[in-house]
Amino acid sequence: MTTLTGKSVFGGIAIGRISFYKRDQGTIQRRHVEDAGQEIARFEQAKEQAAKELQGLYDKALQEVGEANAAIFEIHQMMLEDLDYLESITNIISTQKVNAEYAVGVTADNFSQMFASMDDAYMQGRAADVKDVSDRIINILSGKTGGEEAVTAPCIIAADDLVPSETVQLDKSMVLGFATMYGSSNSHTAILARTMGIPAVIGLGAALSPAYDGQMAVIDGDNGQIIIDPDEETLAAMEKKQKEQKARKELLLSLRGQDNVTLDGKRIDVFANIGNLSDLGMVLQNDAGGVGLFRSEFLYLESSDYPTEEEQFQVYKTAAMNMAGKKIVIRTLDIGADKQAGYFHLPHEENPAMGMRAIRICLTRPEIFKTQLRALLRASAFGKIAIMFPMITAVKEVKQIKEIVAQVKQELTNEGIPFDQEIEMGIMIETPAAVMVSDQLAKEVDFFSVGTNDLTQYTLAIDRQNQTLDAFYDPRHPAILRMLKMAADNAHAAGIWIGICGELGADLSLTEEFLRMGIDELSVSPGMILPLRQKIRETDLSRLTQK
Repeated sequence: MTTLTGKSVFGGIAIGRISFYKRDQGTIQRRHVEDAGQEIARFEQAKEQAAKELQGLYDKALQEVGEANAAIFEIHQMMLEDLDYLESITNIISTQKVNAEYAVGVTADNFSQMFASMDDAYMQGRAADVKDVSDRIINILSGKTGGEEAVTAPCIIAADDLVPSETVQLDKSMVLGFATMYGSSNSHTAILARTMGIPAVIGLGAALSPAYDGQMAVIDGDNGQIIIDPDEETLAAMEKKQKEQKARKELLLSLRGQDNVTLDGKRIDVFANIGNLSDLGMVLQNDAGGVGLFRSEFLYLESSDYPTEEEQFQVYKTAAMNMAGKKIVIRTLDIGADKQAGYFHLPHEENPAMGMRAIRICLTRPEIFKTQLRALLRASAFGKIAIMFPMITAVKEVKQIKEIVAQVKQELTNEGIPFDQEIEMGIMIETPAAVMVSDQLAKEVDFFSVGTNDLTQYTLAIDRQNQTLDAFYDPRHPAILRMLKMAADNAHAAGIWIGICGELGADLSLTEEFLRMGIDELSVSPGMILPLRQKIRETDLSRLTQK
């Protein structure tokens, strides 16, 4: 038994034999041509044929994974019109009088290396796209169909890496899971794999050898591992885990597409909480109505320096496009307390939970705040983004935020950069102070979202990280529930909606009470979407209110 560890891009268990993806790896011959003009014309014809094939792939992907994820093939078509790319190919043909295949291959290598050497993960992912497009042109010029073998039996597909066109052309009914030596979690291939709901592990390295072709294996997408030739005990444990997952999928199939409506007609939105882009596949798989909490701080916590505007923009844009028109509420930087990034150089505090954190950092370091706001507003042109501000305690904070947002909007307008002029802006209700002045706060924003984790610790004066106080920590405390009701009443009086994005939102024993309070949205972990939907659909508020 051999266990290899990489990086998970989609969870789940896949059990089956490994099939190494085989493609034509023939070398490109450099040939002298007498008529460079004729060779350029041959390249132009191949380019047009490639564009037609990519349109076909777009149409296929549109049916399988939706418009946002099919867009990669539109991007590939745009690459075919990139002037730098085209000029490189035609110049090589003209000046060196060589065949088009060779010119395309050299250009592909040069552009791929350029993208791969960039620090930005998103741009690194484009290296594979350039190779994908170029290989398509080369195959057309060479009269090849691609060289890949058809998958004829269910198996785990292994490869050095898989480009988007290879992924989308696979017969999904025959693919149990993906395992690759290399690849990026930000690549379009990873996004497609997550959206298709196929367990996938990348970055397994050269240890994932073609010598394993045909061997029995288990992909544990939850832990980012592939277990090759598992022993009986391991196989039995994985089969049990897979069976449990299949039972949950049956629930998924029965509830997908159903409304979150009680028996007596009360509707509530059920959204998902996520920590980074890799969670989006689970959001879509579990049929969430949107994302109620996107924790942007992962960008800061996973970086050794402040993430740039462009780095943030690419992440927010990708998230918005993946949600394909569904709302995604992105919380601004929530660093501090138990979430520390060394390069912020925050001072040591005896009680960091009540110290310099979240919006307090943003308002005292406006240059950091403005960078994030610019990225968020720019990304709002690509989907339905809402912005949420954490740790609010006073109206003056909200007014200060709105002034900074107005400045950033004006800057973008002056620069001719598009953004959603009517973007929703809301705040988190996670302090007793915010609850007590929620009637005033509601007049300043478009929505509330209650962070019950912090609200509980601040209300009960209990550090939620202190395990010795677990016996005293009660998120169902009557004081918490009264505060929720007060905030909900004040939100509705001002004509705005209110949601819950804290852990309490997933407590099914309180779902009925939240519905009676008039909570408009519950945002929970992706795995709780369907159980919560089931609970809502089984509830009859008319009967309950008569008790």
